Amino acid sequence: MADKPVYEEASIDGQPPKLASIPASDTTVWADASPLLQAACAGLRDGELIHGDNFNLFAAMSALEIMDPKMDSGIVCTYYSIDEAIENGAAPIPISLDSTIDVRCTIDIMDHLLACEAAWHKGHSLAQTVFSCIYLLRLDRTAPHALLHSYCRIIRATCKAVVSVVSDARTHEEEDLFTMTYGLPLNGDGDDKCLSILNAVEETISRQLRACKATSSKRRLPEGKIANMSCADLEPLQSNPNLEEGFCKALLCRLRFRKHFFHVLSCMKRPQGRGLESARKHIASCLTELESILKSADFLRSCFDESCEGDIDDKTTASGFEPIGFDAMLNSRLSAPTPPRAIKILSWKKAVEYFVKLLHDLDVICSYSLDPHLESLLRFVVQFQKSQPDLVARSHLQLLLVQDGKLYGRDPFFAVINKAAALPEATKNHDIQKNESFLQLGMLVMNLLKILCTNAAWQRRKLGKFLQDWRVIYVQLELAFRNEYGEVSSSSNDENTCMKIFQHILLWVEEQTYWIAFRFLILGFELELYSTGEYCMVYWYLYAVLIKLTEKTHLMMAVSHDNAKRKGKKKKDSPKDLARESRIPPAVLFLQCYICLAEGLSMYLSRCLLL
Repeated sequence: MADKPVYEEASIDGQPPKLASIPASDTTVWADASPLLQAACAGLRDGELIHGDNFNLFAAMSALEIMDPKMDSGIVCTYYSIDEAIENGAAPIPISLDSTIDVRCTIDIMDHLLACEAAWHKGHSLAQTVFSCIYLLRLDRTAPHALLHSYCRIIRATCKAVVSVVSDARTHEEEDLFTMTYGLPLNGDGDDKCLSILNAVEETISRQLRACKATSSKRRLPEGKIANMSCADLEPLQSNPNLEEGFCKALLCRLRFRKHFFHVLSCMKRPQGRGLESARKHIASCLTELESILKSADFLRSCFDESCEGDIDDKTTASGFEPIGFDAMLNSRLSAPTPPRAIKILSWKKAVEYFVKLLHDLDVICSYSLDPHLESLLRFVVQFQKSQPDLVARSHLQLLLVQDGKLYGRDPFFAVINKAAALPEATKNHDIQKNESFLQLGMLVMNLLKILCTNAAWQRRKLGKFLQDWRVIYVQLELAFRNEYGEVSSSSNDENTCMKIFQHILLWVEEQTYWIAFRFLILGFELELYSTGEYCMVYWYLYAVLIKLTEKTHLMMAVSHDNAKRKGKKKKDSPKDLARESRIPPAVLFLQCYICLAEGLSMYLSRCLLL
């Protein structure tokens, strides 16, 4: 903008134009306004704006959108409609008259779609990534090309499954663009049969691969034994017999990866974690196929004599060639809400790395034992978040944890609280669970699990607000306890049970409140939010929070131990039991170590500041 002269409109007779917009015509003369703008800029101080009668602050801020790649799409566009792109040969069917080129271009489309899918998972819009593929926008045109048609159909079905998972988990607020489909053809007729279509194509290529291997074996056998062997009469994928086996392997690993990945998404969405074991088997198959996909890159680059320009690591295909049938700017013209910003698709290698990490994260989720103990569950979620999983993996985790308002879709949250707070066994079927405060407490536990499944930045911001909710529920439970049992003393078993429930619950709520505060402070370190001068105060806060957390944890363990003793047979404590009780529990020892660490660091930093 600064390197180009800026012109203003002036009339022929020298009179200034009116304030209203004047359309340019043949009699219009354009004058260079750059000196005027430079003089105005020189006379302005920081923060000042030129204000005119018809140019207010809103207009000034709107003007900043011009030529901003994130706000202004510009006027450079290859095609203005899908039909125009197809008519100009942007997405031909068949892709090439040369069968060898056709197969290579099909693999390039597969690879670029994988890179687009990874970019979409990273937060870019679906319209500018996966659905920048013209073949996906007109899927019916690919019917004559069975290989491309089957791949595009399962891509669309996979995108629909991922959108469904993220929408159901309601974690898409982190990335507002993720679940927006912009009216794109995401729901297609016949997508429920995508696996059967893909299996048919896979079987055909597998037979062709076996035929290639049989032909190679014939060449190595003596002439007398060749007559005893039969080879399937199959039409080869392309014309060069030396490349047939390599192309078959490259296609098969890509098709099988898509099939197993779709199975992973389907199995993980089964209620109550019933599909986790099957999902792990498909995850292992996906990782195997991704290794084969990486190995196929050397073959694809060595097939053709043409040299690809630029660094191969920045390419979105394994062969290094630009894919056919993509236009990233097409949907920004067709779909009004589509952001017109320019984006950069991930490279093919980074896309493969992303899916490897995603599958490892999903495998960690599938390997979890679905422990109903809340303490173990919170520890697992916090440990899982240390690997910095992306949105899709965290959405699957949240859907697994919270289903139909229950933990894992099977355990009511009152039962989870009952076990975590070490309540008496008779509490499970007690009418107190219908109390409004207890219902709200169950909702808080459910929301806590959902918050812990968000990314670190959202998690910390929500936990800061969430602390107030736990303090409020503690006050409500305390008031309910005083209203019920503060003035009246009764010796009935039912009221004694209720008193114990409230006492245990109040203690447990305090413990969870301090745990949330501790998690809130620790996330500040992970996000690098604290400056050097704030460390001393932060460690002092940690010290204070950990002291309280240790007290409540120790009390909760003592209560749990007493309840366990009452369940067992009444007998005199043995010396071993007395020695075991005198020991400090490992969890409390761990918290005390944290306390000492926080105290030492705060004292060290305070002395450093004094010096």
